[in-house]
Amino acid sequence: MTKKERVDFIINKLEDLYPNPQIPLEHKDAYTMLISVLLSSQCTDKRVNLTTPYLFEKADTPKKMVKLEVEEIEDIIRPCGLAPAKAKAIHRLSEILLEKHKGEVPNTFEELEYLPGVGHKTASVIMAQVFGVLAFPVDTHIHRLMQRWKLSNGRNVEQTEYDAKRLFPEKLWNKLHLQIIYFGREYCPARGHNEQTCPICSKI
Repeated sequence: MTKKERVDFIINKLEDLYPNPQIPLEHKDAYTMLISVLLSSQCTDKRVNLTTPYLFEKADTPKKMVKLEVEEIEDIIRPCGLAPAKAKAIHRLSEILLEKHKGEVPNTFEELEYLPGVGHKTASVIMAQVFGVLAFPVDTHIHRLMQRWKLSNGRNVEQTEYDAKRLFPEKLWNKLHLQIIYFGREYCPARGHNEQTCPICSKI
């Protein structure tokens, strides 16, 4: 099977399995999505979704968030890990949104990546899933699967993102990002992966 045939097979299989993938992080607007994605760093989406209702009950806008003490935010988000750093980032980015963006989440990579706690992957998720800009955020699942499917050498996430954008049709990027994440969780985990029964790895 050529690389192009592998890519086509993967696209078709993912479309069969996940025709309408939903954003796994619960949110109601751009701001709550941004906070949820920030919290998901080195944490499961499930844990984030269990934690954010308590945070957003107290503060679901930048204006409300800056009124909380950093320590208060830290106490609420502790289950998500890296709480001290994440709490400081959430508080400061909320201040910056009020100072520079009238309380709104900006819709450019440059402005998003300027915010504390927001790296390229987080910015890519927001651009893709909130603003509909074509992007290919690479998380641990995508990084692992691209290597497993021999579509990238897995040297680093920057290389994986470059290869994904080069190999997959641009119009599919935002959807594929979600489809690959769901597939990685359900069929192609980091540990205990059975190559013989995996719907993609067993075929390519």
